[in-house]
Amino acid sequence: MDLKELLGEDLYSQVTEKLGDKKIMVDDGNLIPKSKFDQVNDDKKAYKGQVEKLKTDLEDVRKKAGEVEGLNTVITELKETLEKKDKEIADREFNYSLDSALKDAKCKNTKALKALLDMDSIKYQDGKLDGLENQLNSLKESDSYLFDIEMPGNTGGVGNFGRNNNNPTCGDSQSSFMEAIRNNSLRK
Repeated sequence: MDLKELLGEDLYSQVTEKLGDKKIMVDDGNLIPKSKFDQVNDDKKAYKGQVEKLKTDLEDVRKKAGEVEGLNTVITELKETLEKKDKEIADREFNYSLDSALKDAKCKNTKALKALLDMDSIKYQDGKLDGLENQLNSLKESDSYLFDIEMPGNTGGVGNFGRNNNNPTCGDSQSSFMEAIRNNSLRK
């Protein structure tokens, strides 16, 4: 049924006269009004634009996730390198302190002495080596050849003319010896 049949001839001509070029549609349940169609079409376009933006955002997130994954790998590698460097520095400090302590103990051969030390029981803390002193003392007793041991002077041994009973007025042993030679050569 169209609008002309519904309104009749007279009323239809009056309405069309007032509307001019505009058209009127009658909804019989099968047609969708243009305003509703335009609203649905606009909503569809808006949703389509949102879907495209979400796809673009998702792709950006995927790229960034890959970058983050790459950055996490780089960060992990840098942490491992830093830990290695920290260990190297700690090892160097330990070795420098150990070498210095062995030098102070008047060690002749540090390499040989280090081979005899139990390195696991020596701990480096606050610039000090804990557990080294006891080992050095026992090695000085058992392997004294590894250390420079000072011989007491003025004992009157071979080549030492210091038998002056520690009398400081007698002079040192070398000067006494030289004086004795001079006196002897003058007598001749």
